[in-house]
Amino acid sequence: MEILGTTLRVCVDDLDSAVVFYERLAGATALRFERGGVQVAAVGCFLLMSGPEAELEVLRKVAATIAVKDVDEARRLLDELGARIIAGPVPTPVGRNLIAMHPDGVVYEYVDRNVT
Repeated sequence: MEILGTTLRVCVDDLDSAVVFYERLAGATALRFERGGVQVAAVGCFLLMSGPEAELEVLRKVAATIAVKDVDEARRLLDELGARIIAGPVPTPVGRNLIAMHPDGVVYEYVDRNVT
């Protein structure tokens, strides 16, 4: 499995204020979108999320997002290594993702850019 990069997930109360800070910190412009009632801004290696507490509570359980070349390949390797697939793979607006719990109990999201 080829890992292309990681994104740090940050839940914030005020997305607009956080975007200003992280854009200056990362030297990048935020890409904003909404998913499931959560407002999201991708800024460099940061994924800022703001929304209803019930939604954020679930999102906080995912340690990081890992970009991979192919989610199906990641799933095969994760299965082989004893990880538990919690959700997915499912299509998203920009590719596919899955959520997996590693044998150590840490939960990660794996994403690719393979739009189907």
